[in-house]
Order: sequence, then structure tokens, then C-alpha cells
Amino acid sequence: MKKIETSAAPAAIGPYSQGIRIGNVVYCSGQIPVDPATGTVAGTAIAEQAEQSCKNVGAVLAAGGASYEQVVKTTCFLADMTDFPIFNSVYEKYFISCPARSCVAVKALPKGVLCEVEAIAYTEEQ
Repeated sequence: MKKIETSAAPAAIGPYSQGIRIGNVVYCSGQIPVDPATGTVAGTAIAEQAEQSCKNVGAVLAAGGASYEQVVKTTCFLADMTDFPIFNSVYEKYFISCPARSCVAVKALPKGVLCEVEAIAYTEEQ
């Protein structure tokens, strides 16, 4: 088991890691739309926040030796399900392989953000 750490994604805000790699599987913790360069939430609209969340997932995947194309499952959390169509339009630009997915509305997310994305990837390389 290898802990994944990268400055290209926001640091964990609790007692967890950005991701874990076990063999050929990379588990990415949920990524909220915090810009790792500034430590602030990226924008106020769902499109901006979805974009940053997806970029953060990509950074954790890369640090773990995986890519968007190798993602087999995502779980997406939205603060408001009316944001679903806009969230989807951003999400589909990144997860072009159409992995399995769950997307649910939640009462609240850390830092009052509008979305969070987590991913599991499988790669042939060790």
C-alpha cells in the first residue's frame, strides 16, 4: 500500500490521504474545488467548481500512476441536484471513458462547496 501525496491537488483537510495505491488500483479521496496554488475555493458557480474538482482528481490520479482513462468508478456529490446538467457537461470532458458512476445530492459539503468527486482507477502498470 502506497500513500499518494501531491502538491498539484489540495492537501487533505483531515486525517486521510489524497489517495492510496494498492497494486494496480488507485483510490482517490473526494476532491473538492480548492485551487491547490491558492488554497481557496475556485469560483462560485458549479461549472467552475466542477472543473477544479475534476482537475484535482486528475492530479491525484497522476501522482498515483493512473489517468482519467483508467478510472473504473467515480462517486460524485452535489450540494444541489439542479446543478446536475451543468456538472455533467464539465465531468464528461474529463471522464471520457464513461466509468461507472454514482451521483448524489448531499445536505452540505466541506467549505460550503457545490461538488466533490472521488475516483477509483485500475492500471496495468505497477
